Amino acid sequence: MGLFSFLKGIGKKVVPGREAEEITNDITASLGGQVKDLQVGFDDGTVTLSGSVATGSVREKAILLAGNVEGVERVNDTIVVEADQPVFYSVKEGDSLSKIAKAEYGDAMKWQALFDANREVIKDPDLIYPGQQIRIPKLG
Repeated sequence: MGLFSFLKGIGKKVVPGREAEEITNDITASLGGQVKDLQVGFDDGTVTLSGSVATGSVREKAILLAGNVEGVERVNDTIVVEADQPVFYSVKEGDSLSKIAKAEYGDAMKWQALFDANREVIKDPDLIYPGQQIRIPKLG
């Protein structure tokens, strides 16, 4: 999320007064509906984008599509990247990192990914306790 600057006098030509509508159409057509709940506003050279996407690269493409339009000087991005949303797990009695890895990833041997993602709160992979919150990272 942030505010991005563009050169106002260059880019795709659009009908004045229809900037938001045309940017919405461009993003929808170019990204094939990958931006859920897309909302586009335009006011005095600033485009405001909101919605949600699965990846940061889709978000970046939407920003570029909006910013490379004649008359756009800034893009105020409030798009949420769903893949960046953390997943937390509350350790239960009898859990181990390998048991959690088996449940979350289908492979007990992926316990190391859990340990690496939680080194700040887990100092020893054999010492986790019920009620402890850990992060479940996406494997990629």
